[in-house]
Amino acid sequence: MEKKNGKFFDRMKSNEYYIKWLKNPFTYVVAAVLLSLFQIVTLAVTKNPWGVSGVFAVWGAWIYEAVGGSVDKWYYFASSGAQATLEGGILNHADSWRNLGIIFGALAATLLASGFKIKKIKSKKQVIAAALGGLLMGYGARLAFGCNIGALYSGIASLSLSGWVFAIGMFGGAVVGSKLLVKYFM
Repeated sequence: MEKKNGKFFDRMKSNEYYIKWLKNPFTYVVAAVLLSLFQIVTLAVTKNPWGVSGVFAVWGAWIYEAVGGSVDKWYYFASSGAQATLEGGILNHADSWRNLGIIFGALAATLLASGFKIKKIKSKKQVIAAALGGLLMGYGARLAFGCNIGALYSGIASLSLSGWVFAIGMFGGAVVGSKLLVKYFM
């Protein structure tokens, strides 16, 4: 049985379709078309534009409530829609399913492309920079009511001026952030 599996995987590694669709990265054009199709399907099915970062606030609320806390009086979760989302649970939350699909899809793509590596941490500065960057991006996404997907991509796709304003702000933030990263963390 092991020889059969070995032969299968050896043949798979040289299969042109495996190499084209699972091993090699997509071109920017293919990726853009796939992202656009995903945005259209998401909008058509859920009646909401694609968003990612808002789900993390909901997940945090569910975890907080699971350990005995209550978010009922918090402004972010005070609306009837937010309360209905929290009461509905993760199984009835399409955005959670989409985020889980992104997480596990990215893992599957990395594994299929043989790109998974555990890298040695170079320094404490690298850990501090990563943690600080993640916290600032998460906080900024909540302040802006969206991340690069919800505020930028979905904003531009729905012909909203706010998407373009977000793009300018994100570009400026990336320039400043990269200069700070080089100056203080590299």
